[in-house]
Amino acid sequence: MFMGEYSHAIDIKGRLIIPSKFRNQLGDKFVVTRWMEHALRAMPMPIWEKLENQLNELPLGKKEARQFRRFVLAGAMEAEIDKQGRIIIPTNLKTYADLAKNAIITGSGDSFEIWSQENWNKYTAETAENFDDIAEGLVDFDF
Repeated sequence: MFMGEYSHAIDIKGRLIIPSKFRNQLGDKFVVTRWMEHALRAMPMPIWEKLENQLNELPLGKKEARQFRRFVLAGAMEAEIDKQGRIIIPTNLKTYADLAKNAIITGSGDSFEIWSQENWNKYTAETAENFDDIAEGLVDFDF
């Protein structure tokens, strides 16, 4: 399980260190793609394959399904970790996620997300302010 929050700098060549706790769970190759709230989602191949199957089953007669599928698949890239524990984030993904100098890497259960520090700070502030209401809205979730 991917969990925790880590802050790492992105170097001038677009390389980002992946936390060592996460590297062991990724395998040789994994996928990084555009995700919700202008973050990136990184996942081991079995999780990507599951998502890919779900995307392929979306009803292509619905505009929103086509948009979601295209956006996620077109933004996907296969990644490998180099000997220093880094991956290269291409320009299109850096632009989408507003990644400049500092990135926040957050565990998300079966995957992890990569956020710009500014977007993460805004997101956590908004979520913290509404956390009680969010929790109460999850009717089927038993704490």
